[in-house]
Amino acid sequence: MSDQRNILWVDDEIDLLRPHIKLLQAKGYDVETVTNGEDAIALVGEQPFDLIFLDESMVGMGGIETLAEIKEIDSNLPVVMVTKNEAEQVMEEAIGRRISDYLTKPVNPTQILLVCKKFLDGKKIKADYVQQDYIREFNQLAMKLMSPMVCREWAELYARLAEWELEFDQHHNIGLEQTLGDQKRDANGEFGKFVEENYRDWLTMEKDDPERPTLSPDIVDRYVVPKLQEDDGPVFFFVVDCMRLDQWMAMEELLADDFTINRNYYFSILPTATTYARNAIFAGLFPSEIEKHYPDLWTGDGKDDDHSQNKYEKELLDKLLERRRVTLRSGVRYAKIIDTDFGRKIESEILDYAQSQMVAVVVNAVDMMAHSRSDYPILKEIAPDESAYRSLTKSWFTHSSLYGMLKTLASEVPNARIILTTDHGAVRCLRGSKALGDRETSTNLRYKYGRNVKVDEKHAFYVKDPAEFKLPRRGPAIEYVIAKEDYYFVYPTDYHYYLNHYRDSFQHGGISLEEMILPIAELKAR
Repeated sequence: MSDQRNILWVDDEIDLLRPHIKLLQAKGYDVETVTNGEDAIALVGEQPFDLIFLDESMVGMGGIETLAEIKEIDSNLPVVMVTKNEAEQVMEEAIGRRISDYLTKPVNPTQILLVCKKFLDGKKIKADYVQQDYIREFNQLAMKLMSPMVCREWAELYARLAEWELEFDQHHNIGLEQTLGDQKRDANGEFGKFVEENYRDWLTMEKDDPERPTLSPDIVDRYVVPKLQEDDGPVFFFVVDCMRLDQWMAMEELLADDFTINRNYYFSILPTATTYARNAIFAGLFPSEIEKHYPDLWTGDGKDDDHSQNKYEKELLDKLLERRRVTLRSGVRYAKIIDTDFGRKIESEILDYAQSQMVAVVVNAVDMMAHSRSDYPILKEIAPDESAYRSLTKSWFTHSSLYGMLKTLASEVPNARIILTTDHGAVRCLRGSKALGDRETSTNLRYKYGRNVKVDEKHAFYVKDPAEFKLPRRGPAIEYVIAKEDYYFVYPTDYHYYLNHYRDSFQHGGISLEEMILPIAELKAR
């Protein structure tokens, strides 16, 4: 394939532009010229061009009319309008006809060269700089991993890795994707050690201790209650189940025009599963405390079914606000969106919901997407890797009821205070680890509890005394094992079948950057 870039310049005074054309040819561009719209349209129909410079005011067929005809032939062909006319109406019509850029005569060589580099070499130039910048930062990140870090620094490091992932998404085949993936795997190895050494201490520290991260039970107290006490407008609390930081960053880009966004980070409790983490968010308590104080709201029946064990989120939130002496005029309005039709219903009623002082909405779509990818080959084909998984998430969000609700609130309820977060993330599991246990041992892939559960200690974090880690005891002699990095647990029965079935699936419940370090965003309408 030739690297020659072909330019068509359309102007009825083309002889006056010869110096510019010679400059472009000297820079390696092939430039064809015509003096009228009819010839330009004929030429575009006969041969491919990479860029067109088009005079707006020509004898005969004008530039705007010519532009429309060119776009009929090739809608993706970049066209730069060149004109003496600075009338706003002309500019708007040209933009409406999908010009790519707009230059006012007399043009100078620098302008012309800049436009060519932008449209013909821009992607390569950007990719080259991204590559150089990452290579330069790679060593800085590697040095950080070799040094002791506190929670804030871990959040910053993971956010930076996620930013690089999104940057690489824009420049496919940059050649460093594997290097970044390996660096993130190294980071997860070190992060697992960090959590093992410090997690138990976090549970006993005061909430304002600088060594303790914000944890799941702190979210409502830290971000929601202060806004309810201000009473300056409705407070919306959105919890998107199983949303990773990189997924939120991809979604955040779509909201930048409507909101100013203040993003912070918090750490999920262990296990990083809905049953534990989301109940902890809504209750403002650790799982063992929920079981102790509200046994009727903690259905500890031995099953970790997300739907059965998260039935009482509204009730837990009501209890939390009651303990904080927050009195609402009409109570909390709560909705859990688990299917598209119900989501559209809530979206259509969002202005009615905005009449309430507080609204809590749980969105399950991302979690269902993660689980479905293991069961439906078409989803794995659509999202074969993490980059494609982010793209799939962004596509879902673009067409989701959640996005519709946020857009409506931005335009119709500008005084709404919006807090958006998640209960846990998910890690792409690539390495299996054999697990042994009795018939009563739980079936989760990233964590297990039971009697005498045995797994490779290099792959897991053992919790011998659940009470020490503020987890439900679930019976005598019960202990937990929690997977680290990208390992997943497989029983010996049909070992190879399940090893292959769940390899390259997104799972949660364990210890990884993706599951534990989570975004919490405050959105304010622009």
